[in-house]
Amino acid sequence: MDTKKPNLNKPAKERVIAGEVTSGDVQLDTSLRPKKVADFIGQTVVKENLNIAMSAAKARGEALDHVLLYGPPGLGKTTLAGIIATEMGVNLRITSGPAIERGGDLAAILTNLRQEDILFIDEVHRLSRPVEEVLYPAMEDFAIDIVLGKGPAAKSLRLKLPKFTLIGATTRFALLSAPLRDRFGSVYRLDFYDEVALGQILNRSARILKVDAEEAGLAEIARRSRGTPRVANRFLKRVRDYAQVKGNGVITRDIALEALSRLGVDAMGLDDIDHRLLSAIVEKFDGGPVGLETLAASISEEADTIMDVYEPYLLQLGFLERTPRGRMATRLAYEHLGVRYTREKSPQGMLL
Repeated sequence: MDTKKPNLNKPAKERVIAGEVTSGDVQLDTSLRPKKVADFIGQTVVKENLNIAMSAAKARGEALDHVLLYGPPGLGKTTLAGIIATEMGVNLRITSGPAIERGGDLAAILTNLRQEDILFIDEVHRLSRPVEEVLYPAMEDFAIDIVLGKGPAAKSLRLKLPKFTLIGATTRFALLSAPLRDRFGSVYRLDFYDEVALGQILNRSARILKVDAEEAGLAEIARRSRGTPRVANRFLKRVRDYAQVKGNGVITRDIALEALSRLGVDAMGLDDIDHRLLSAIVEKFDGGPVGLETLAASISEEADTIMDVYEPYLLQLGFLERTPRGRMATRLAYEHLGVRYTREKSPQGMLL
């Protein structure tokens, strides 16, 4: 079973707190990924619904209905696809939206699938429109239409496909076209994990990696992992290295604090870029409001990077506010930065 996830959406800058796959994550993710639903921690509702769907499909001897998984990066979409393939006892083929450039590329993949196999497409929202047109009949009728020749002599040939399951994953659910979105029989959102679930994940990872760790040390790592298992496992690996070199090999609370501090990650899981963004709003623009383009220019970052990568977690923490006039820092952001909050009230009207 092919379970290697292509790193086609690598960010320009690798941040230790990034949910996306970085250069050092592929081997670590592969070794730590659970293979069965029982070993997958968190996402209880999603697991229960998937268990029911898989049990019903196996009882009928049919392929599982097409599944769409969406949510922030690093929460387990690829892992769940592998688990589904293992539980269903079928092969898993993994690819990515940007990797499928032409309809012929997708046709080649689909015609090589076997009965009830699973095709996992990461970042499915990045499929081009011509590729989507090939995918529609494949999902609905398990067939693809191929045009032979050109001009008046062109002929259309329909090829039957084995009944397969498409699992799509996306971090940008709103960018999926409506026709594609409607062809998925099951749609599940993966949410951020709480500290208890992250602590359980870290305990499991520490056992697999044979790392000696105290509960307090793992709790400190979980607290700063931004609700993301991939970040938590990455922190565990870095803290393990620090404990081996600077300590006695055991991850204690003090060792975890020192290691994470050296990585530039504070108690809320914010790094230097997060602090630069908040400080720019507070110090350069008097707390805001400030337009996105102006803010991006002030910290030398792309506006799309701020909106897609940096803002979501700051909004989740309540450190940022989006208003019709621009971004504003909240009272919580001032308190976190240790700056006196002087604003009396913020503008009315929130942007969704």
